[in-house]
Amino acid sequence: MSPRYPLVEFGGGDSLRQSHGTAVLSKFMEQLTAASSSMLLLDYDVTLAPFHTERHLAYPYPGVVAVLEKILDAARSRVIIVTGRPVLEIGPLLRPLNKLEIWGSHGLEHLMADGTYRQFPIGPEVATSLSQAESFLIAAGLSQRIEIKPGGIAVHWRGMPAVEMESVRTRTQRALSALVNQSGLRQLEFDEGLELRVEHPNKGDTVRSILRDLGDPTRVAFLGDDLTDEDAFRALHSRGLSVLVRPEYRETDAEIWLEPPGELIDFLEQWRDAVSA
Repeated sequence: MSPRYPLVEFGGGDSLRQSHGTAVLSKFMEQLTAASSSMLLLDYDVTLAPFHTERHLAYPYPGVVAVLEKILDAARSRVIIVTGRPVLEIGPLLRPLNKLEIWGSHGLEHLMADGTYRQFPIGPEVATSLSQAESFLIAAGLSQRIEIKPGGIAVHWRGMPAVEMESVRTRTQRALSALVNQSGLRQLEFDEGLELRVEHPNKGDTVRSILRDLGDPTRVAFLGDDLTDEDAFRALHSRGLSVLVRPEYRETDAEIWLEPPGELIDFLEQWRDAVSA
């Protein structure tokens, strides 16, 4: 893994911060101010919203919606949500924002800012395997923990005591063991859960697809938190700024680390100021 500069200080925190990370961010913001166009790519859970045991109540950190609204009003940034959640879950959580572009289910769904929606097909063999996975998980007594997504099936153990969480994880892995190596499927661990889903598209594929149509002067950043975002960080390498956003640092291919909500809000406010200049 190439050297990274994960710690960036925005305000006087008491943690030791690496100055090189601050320099990376400062240079990016200078370029953003001078750019005629820009793009802000954002994961949702943990990145923009704190963890919540009830997924439909995972609203953004205070201040996030207001500053995103001002970024959109400046009309110099295209704001895109790139999430593992289905598209339909995101809109209600980000109200009153509208006309957002959303790539859901790791890129299998695409809702454009004008309301146009597209869901990309998956192969019949993969669909059959996912149906089998659902049956195996139900047989393992995990029906209450299952979330069916386009192109995937997830098991959540959020909010459970450690002993119960480990039991659910073990039963999930055992139930899916016959399917994880099947062609076209990929097993992903995320915070508080595990998902079996189509191998492609992933968030890296989605970012590459978005970048393909951009001109070189466009400044781009991707903000994400968990292991599913690492594909996107790598896809953005040398093309934009990759940012890990989570309460605790972990090894990552992102260039800098922000601790939410304070440093996240500071970053978004700097973005707002840059595109409003």
